[in-house]
Amino acid sequence: MQGLGRRVAITGYGVVAPCGIGKEAYWAGLNGPGLDGVGRSTEITDWDSSPYYDSPKDARRADVVEQFAIAAAAEALTQAGDLGVDPTRIGTIFGTGVGGIHTLEAQIQTRLEKGERRVSPFLVPMMMANAPGAAVSMRYGLRGPNETIVTACAAGTHALVYAARLVAWGMVDAVVTGGTEHAATATSLAGFGNMTALSTTGTSRPFDAERDGFVMGEGAAVFVLEEWSSAEARGATIIGEVLGGGSNADAHHITAPSPGGVGAIDCMHLALADAGLTPGDIKQINAHGTSTPLNDAAEAAAVTAVFGPGAVPVVSTKGVTGHALGAAGALEAAAVLLSMEHRLIPPTANTKVLDDEMEIDLVMGTAREWEPGPTISNNFGFGGHNGSIVLAPA
Repeated sequence: MQGLGRRVAITGYGVVAPCGIGKEAYWAGLNGPGLDGVGRSTEITDWDSSPYYDSPKDARRADVVEQFAIAAAAEALTQAGDLGVDPTRIGTIFGTGVGGIHTLEAQIQTRLEKGERRVSPFLVPMMMANAPGAAVSMRYGLRGPNETIVTACAAGTHALVYAARLVAWGMVDAVVTGGTEHAATATSLAGFGNMTALSTTGTSRPFDAERDGFVMGEGAAVFVLEEWSSAEARGATIIGEVLGGGSNADAHHITAPSPGGVGAIDCMHLALADAGLTPGDIKQINAHGTSTPLNDAAEAAAVTAVFGPGAVPVVSTKGVTGHALGAAGALEAAAVLLSMEHRLIPPTANTKVLDDEMEIDLVMGTAREWEPGPTISNNFGFGGHNGSIVLAPA
């Protein structure tokens, strides 16, 4: 976000994912076994919300999509420490794809089986897409802009970029931001399955010649963004920096990407321009890489068009995490920060043979050492929503 007068520091982040709860467990998961034959979805088993709520009753009044956000925010804000900022100058910006769909589906069943009077009075506040951000805002008394972005699978990235711009533009001094999702209901899985988006083998293998669809994931990642000089002044440990971002629309099809990845090409160029960088400055690409035939092909073509054949290491973490829809961009931004901290690019799990029509340098098999530098992370959503963010080490 060059030329806007204020640099944007990342001073804390937290993660909740099926492959690991907490940043370091998540990193271990990213370097572990992939989703091979797991079925239509991967979920957080034995989820325990009790550490994050005063009572079981309070937890029951929050859909799990909100619980994930609260848990990830707790880790992020603990790492960031006392921001020392007027609460009216701290924003809360979240992304999600569908919000509390588990609650909605369960309450529809309750109405059908038991009648209208048995529907919970907490249905609306539990199902609404803005509930996670609202809950984080209320939990921590954050009184700045509190907004939720719902742009399908680009929502997490859009939330992070928008939050960073609020800081860069001087509209706030800090933001708690990220994405959260808990969407694998019987009905949603049936819908994704019937539109042939899900893997029929239950295996997520991004960019592989035999890829056949995605495995649905879930989870949350939350970040604390601050104005750089304020973070320095209070002695915060600065983890990374948001350099820029891009957002545009394919205006092509409700689910399919534009042919040749035209929209993605433009989006990445927008992000690079916002960051004041050229393609040659990028040292890693965290791809959207869903494991679907059309999306992976379009993204690979777009990456090659922007950066050149095999010019930059590319990874998709969805071979481990599955596709967490509106939380995907946030989880992948966390993967980028961890990659920088550990000086390793994790492998694209399950991918054995790169599609021979693709000219990308996909990291496969084992993690690859690298010298951390500016990294672009992409996410593309149903509806033609495109989002790219450029992150750098501190």
